[in-house]
Amino acid sequence: MRKKIKDNPGIGLSFLYNTKIGRIILKPLVSTKTVSNISFFVLNSKISCPLIKHFIKKHDINMNDYELKKYKSFNDFFIRKIKPGKRKIIKKEDIFIAPCDSKLTVYEIDSKLTFKVKNSLYDVSSLVKDEKIAKKFKGGYALVYRLSPEDYHRYYFIDDGIVLKNYKIDGFFHTVNPVVYDKFKVFKENTRECTYIKTKNFSEVLYVEVGALLVGKINNHKLLNFKKGEEKGYFMYGGSTVIILVKKDVVKIDDEIINNSKNEYETYVKLGDKIGVKI
Repeated sequence: MRKKIKDNPGIGLSFLYNTKIGRIILKPLVSTKTVSNISFFVLNSKISCPLIKHFIKKHDINMNDYELKKYKSFNDFFIRKIKPGKRKIIKKEDIFIAPCDSKLTVYEIDSKLTFKVKNSLYDVSSLVKDEKIAKKFKGGYALVYRLSPEDYHRYYFIDDGIVLKNYKIDGFFHTVNPVVYDKFKVFKENTRECTYIKTKNFSEVLYVEVGALLVGKINNHKLLNFKKGEEKGYFMYGGSTVIILVKKDVVKIDDEIINNSKNEYETYVKLGDKIGVKI
């Protein structure tokens, strides 16, 4: 039995998104890169180091999982690497794995190329800005892996394969916390990067990394081919999201995850966990 989660947005996000004053403050935070760039500069400098100890305590992070080193900045800590062996990548070819530590929700993509997140309807073409690629995923799944600030912020490839296309889409910087799902279509409004890949065992797959509040930095490694369990990239500070689109009749997602998703629960998964099996 996996841990299932009903998210609590906390006082800060509730204030920003659910009050009039908060929304006034919010507008420049999400609509310009200036704030994101300033945040990046501060968190990437030595002056941010005192934040690390407080962050570890606040989020109860088990540092035994991570490599021992002296961090040069908060961002250097935030993109910390995990110790070898602390995450088990299931190498068996027919096993579909989680690409990261995250809270997972799975949505079915219908015949109209849409999927519903709470009361918001998402069109896959608008999400990926490429109608030809979008059509490949009719009847398949959108797997939404939401990373909170305390999570390990590196993400990995779910199979061996090659990169067919990679492109960026400019947008806003809303939080990806479920508190905003009824107000903003964050997955098609936020800044994001798309990587269309051909895998050895699961046909074509599309990765969509979504930037979020105070996150302007999605860092993908420049790879043309890759192996299952190889690092794809990482996010700088802030919670963010990796969306993976899979085609129809390629993967059977675990029933527990499907049922949790239908009841609006997220399922906590770790990098390398079994999510489903090849059909």
